[in-house]
Amino acid sequence: MIKLPSGVDINCLIDDLKIMSWEVHDILLSYSKILKDSNFKNNILENGNLDNPVTIADLKVNEVIIRRINEMYKEVQWEILSEENVKLSSEGSFKGLDWNWILDPLDGTKDFIQGSGNYAMHLALNYKKKPYLGVVLIPEKDELWIADGENVWCEKRNGNKVKYNLNKNKPLKEMILVTSKNHRNETLEKVIKEIQFNKVITMGSIGCKIASIIRGDSDLYICLSIPGKSSPKDWDFASPEIILKTAGGAITNIDNEELEYGNLNFEQGGIIVASNNKLMHKKVCNEIKKIIKENDLYPLN
Repeated sequence: MIKLPSGVDINCLIDDLKIMSWEVHDILLSYSKILKDSNFKNNILENGNLDNPVTIADLKVNEVIIRRINEMYKEVQWEILSEENVKLSSEGSFKGLDWNWILDPLDGTKDFIQGSGNYAMHLALNYKKKPYLGVVLIPEKDELWIADGENVWCEKRNGNKVKYNLNKNKPLKEMILVTSKNHRNETLEKVIKEIQFNKVITMGSIGCKIASIIRGDSDLYICLSIPGKSSPKDWDFASPEIILKTAGGAITNIDNEELEYGNLNFEQGGIIVASNNKLMHKKVCNEIKKIIKENDLYPLN
């Protein structure tokens, strides 16, 4: 069994993560309320890049989480990899210690700006490049998902637990696919068309999509990155991965290989598949891969 760094108790750590998460919950909802007034929308945008936007909310949550961890665990030998900090400084500043936090202060920024409600805060603690525990906070649903590698649960602000339902055994064509709202591409559209899923739903934030699988609202998520173009990063997948895996699902690449963290530029490229049943996951990956190969839809090894 993996031991946490000296001086860190798992129960106290979970309690601290809850406190931090609900503080973030209030911050994000307060900025979301401001965004609903179009007269103030431009005041929230920190940059003018609508393809890769950064908001004041991103930066505020980033500052709060990093400050809280550093205040409460001053002597612990771990570091924090944050999407916003990587944007501000070179990737080389990350040392790659055995223990490191991976933070996405606002996953689904475009949805946040658009007011869809499908945005989340991701925070994972990785050990030797593998997620050990994770948090996915979905403010608009009042949901805090937590996984410690052995247990996973979702609770409301008042402490009530949310029931979830996965591990269904369905043929691929009977599955409900959840896919990106703002990051879809023609290649993925062709894959979806060939498979002919029972239903396709779209939403922002990988954390929100993975939560939808755990709740039983969807069955499968496919992330397909075009070679030479931008790809999701470690902070998009680390906490959703540990939450789904602990609940009984799986996230791998199309070859059923586990995701690797800490690679060059922190990229998670290629084709990534998340499903609701770890026992059937390899079969699902093989079926998708076969369809892609037969129709020459994507360069596979």
